[in-house]
Amino acid sequence: MTHTSDDLGAVLARIADALDRLAPPGAAAVDFTAADAYVWHAEGRRLEPVPRVSRVAMELLKGIDRTRDMLVDNTSRFARGLPANNALLWGARGMGKSSLVKAAHAEVNAGLVADGLPPLKLVEIHREDIETLPALMSLMRPAPFRFIVFCDDLSFDADDTSYKSLKAVLEGGIEGRPDNVIFYATSNRRHLLPRDMMENERSTAINPGEAVEEKVSLSDRFGLWLGFHKCSQDDYLEMVRGYAARFGLPIDDETLRRESLEWSTTRGARSGRTAWQYVQDVAGRLGVPLTER
Repeated sequence: MTHTSDDLGAVLARIADALDRLAPPGAAAVDFTAADAYVWHAEGRRLEPVPRVSRVAMELLKGIDRTRDMLVDNTSRFARGLPANNALLWGARGMGKSSLVKAAHAEVNAGLVADGLPPLKLVEIHREDIETLPALMSLMRPAPFRFIVFCDDLSFDADDTSYKSLKAVLEGGIEGRPDNVIFYATSNRRHLLPRDMMENERSTAINPGEAVEEKVSLSDRFGLWLGFHKCSQDDYLEMVRGYAARFGLPIDDETLRRESLEWSTTRGARSGRTAWQYVQDVAGRLGVPLTER
């Protein structure tokens, strides 16, 4: 049986169409003037504008003054075109790591607007989409803005190899991190890996000192390490009082103190998150909407 050139052309066209369908979609063009914050959707290779960022006012973040100043300074320098570091915010849960990133972005942008400078953009990438970082970076590289790429609750498990994409983007790749992009991440782990995994690899390796070097070195790509520790009772009460004053809750200080301490005891922890959860409860009981005065 012989095939004509027309038959062969039709077959090749069908193959080309099939390959096009299998190929990942290209990144859609982005209007970076639409908002100051975006969420990266890896499946569609697109950035979705966030008109209103859910954030806590900087003055309500208590007990982290030094950490706050260091992150704001680093962010401000980067936004103004000066050298700055990737930042890893690690430590205790509920102590305001992600809240500080968003508050720092808002505070720095306020200063940029006052000086007539272009705003800094905040782009959130989800932990499970880290492997698509190169595509996201390519989208931002030519843009006339500066960007914080932010990943909340970043960590890696034993069989996870996606950390290699992050490592290459931060410093090690041929292209590296674009000059107009900085990477901020929060994590409960200082080295982004579970301790038992690190100890297991060391104990079974021929050279224990090198067993986890590749994975641990990922955290070294963050020039700025900011630790968050469990708060004291005084810090916790200061957080609660700050929220109560901010939202005008009609409750006396002694009741506020007693109830908030009982609330933290029943949850086994004192943190900014615990303070906020208590304030939401008492505001609901008092019939007060949580809108700023």
